[in-house]
Amino acid sequence: MSGDMTQIAGEFIGTLILILLGDGVCAAVNLNKSKAQASGWIVIALGWAMAVTMGVYISGFMGPAHLNPAVTIAMAMTGAISGSLVVPFILAQMLGAIVGAVLVWLAYLPHWAATEDDGAILGTFATGPAIRNYTANLVTEAIGTFVLVLGLLAFTQNDFAAGTNVFAVGALILAIGLSLGGPTGYAINPARDLGPRIAHAILPIANKGGSDWAYSWVPVVGPIIGGIIAVGVYNLMV
Repeated sequence: MSGDMTQIAGEFIGTLILILLGDGVCAAVNLNKSKAQASGWIVIALGWAMAVTMGVYISGFMGPAHLNPAVTIAMAMTGAISGSLVVPFILAQMLGAIVGAVLVWLAYLPHWAATEDDGAILGTFATGPAIRNYTANLVTEAIGTFVLVLGLLAFTQNDFAAGTNVFAVGALILAIGLSLGGPTGYAINPARDLGPRIAHAILPIANKGGSDWAYSWVPVVGPIIGGIIAVGVYNLMV
């Protein structure tokens, strides 16, 4: 496999793991008769932090392990990756997210029929606002992703022992989830939201309702805006 193809495959595999573990913890907390049902926001935030950590560890030897279109766009703006890789990376991330969501559906297969709350089912796959205000929700997603991308860029200026920088990334995700996740569920990643939302729409999930396409643009546009602003701020810092 060529170098570019290896990197693209890494984005697919890493994003698959990210969504399998991340949406997996949402399923564990949201779905009826799960042993982790109602275990709360801290469990979800920790689960997502570890999902990112494991996704990066598993795929990081293959490439940069962005696992996030907003990060890929930001890194291309800094020159860290070739612009020619942006679209292939994003497509791989989207496909990985869809496949990861399908695996979550399979892993919790009997629990969908046992869960009558279609909002809880959608919340397993995609984010949604606590208070629906598209402008405010967009700002929240932009702020969260600004912190994410600025943190990732700033980490490149620090010295880490081999392999430990990934735990700093996980800690960053945990901090964002705990502090900024309340308003929108902190997608901070267009693939993390849109890929599983597509899976929700096409899978024969028992008791599912609509996929809330009216909101779906917010966790796509907001993170891209936040990432672009972070690059501008970082360039002023260094």
